[in-house]
Amino acid sequence: MKRIGRREFLAGSLAGASGLLLGSALTGCASKTVTSAKSKTFDPWEIVPLGNTGIKVTRVGFGTGMSGGRHSSNQVRLGKEKFEGLLKEAYDRGCRLFDCADMYGSHPYIIPALKGVPRDKFTIVSKLMIWDPPAEEKEKPLVTIDRFLKELNTDYIDLLLLHCMMAPDWNKTLKPYMDGMSEAKAKGKVRALGVSCHSMDALKVAAEEPWVESVHTRINATGVDMDGTPEEVVPIIRKIHDAGKGVVGMKQIGEGHYRNDRKLREQTADFVFNLGCVNAVVVGFETLDEIKDYESIVRKTRRKNA
Repeated sequence: MKRIGRREFLAGSLAGASGLLLGSALTGCASKTVTSAKSKTFDPWEIVPLGNTGIKVTRVGFGTGMSGGRHSSNQVRLGKEKFEGLLKEAYDRGCRLFDCADMYGSHPYIIPALKGVPRDKFTIVSKLMIWDPPAEEKEKPLVTIDRFLKELNTDYIDLLLLHCMMAPDWNKTLKPYMDGMSEAKAKGKVRALGVSCHSMDALKVAAEEPWVESVHTRINATGVDMDGTPEEVVPIIRKIHDAGKGVVGMKQIGEGHYRNDRKLREQTADFVFNLGCVNAVVVGFETLDEIKDYESIVRKTRRKNA
């Protein structure tokens, strides 16, 4: 587990953060929330639109990259039988959004886990890393995407992201990758394009860049493992959302820091879902109990404007 820094201790100073952070700095987001006539609480498996991408996802998705890197993750390290069994359990409970990446090594597990399920009944996200690619793939995104499709055993990826953007000029230096991804979309190999962001500068660029159709952003109630404080990050997310781009929240369990603190998990669910400018979130489930726990938290989270 990573050393917890200053922002990680904001939980103490943000007692009642859901109310405080929805104050003047964040006003305007909540008015965008789509309320359900059927319930005054949130449904983790409700189907929601991902911005203007034309893609619909469940409000909660299965992230496959806990402690991910070097083509592996905690989920992959569970082994084929356990990992695929967990993916199937998630699908059976209602999950329809599965978040993968090349660096997680999780591509080969999704389709086998959902054997027999029509491909259009679930959404696959993947992410393209630009660092240290195989020699035959360097600056050849179409070659990389074809490998992804082969590993995933599918004809298309619903949402493909440039992974882990941090530089303030990524949309200029990575133009060849963006062009290649756009070509893949034109050929029907990808449905929508975007970025996952790991810095404030990169996030600000994503809000302005027309090429971006959806953004994965780190957001929770206390600021742990985020690009800035919630007060700093939320206005940018709101701008992304209001531009019609999809918004997917990451770090709902604070990169594992909330694993043993249900109160913080509940606080973050209340905060993030009631912002109204986060379409969906992805959580790196490692056990069925974790899926059940998060599902119960979301179902008890009240809609502020219901």
